[in-house]
Amino acid sequence: MAQVKAGDTVKVHYHGKLTDGTTFDSSEGREPLQFVVGQGQVIKGFDDALIGMVVGDKKTVDIPVEEAYGPANPENMLEFPKTDFPEGAAPEVGMQMHLSDNQGNVFPVIIAEVKEESVILDANHVLAGKDLVFDIELVEIG
Repeated sequence: MAQVKAGDTVKVHYHGKLTDGTTFDSSEGREPLQFVVGQGQVIKGFDDALIGMVVGDKKTVDIPVEEAYGPANPENMLEFPKTDFPEGAAPEVGMQMHLSDNQGNVFPVIIAEVKEESVILDANHVLAGKDLVFDIELVEIG
């Protein structure tokens, strides 16, 4: 039976959880995730977990921060004056927003802190700084 190796196109079902068991993503009810192993299309720990699997295999893998989305970067904490927010806006901790850079790229941020005159926005990936757990089922090697 063929085993997954770098360069193979695979289809997998997955269930991604935090170490406390909270689900953050799942392919349940959707088409399997398709990608090329070893091309950096998914996080390193997920990519590495597939090597050697055969169709029908299921496994649970613990992926440390370094092989997931990396540690949270303090430089991605941005402070904006409240005057930069639309009039009447009431920023609250935990609110999600979108910012755009000078090239027009849009990226999500979360309000981390509301101060008297400013707001601290966290532009780190929502899973940065977290260890992850994935249940993986190999559906197809194509």
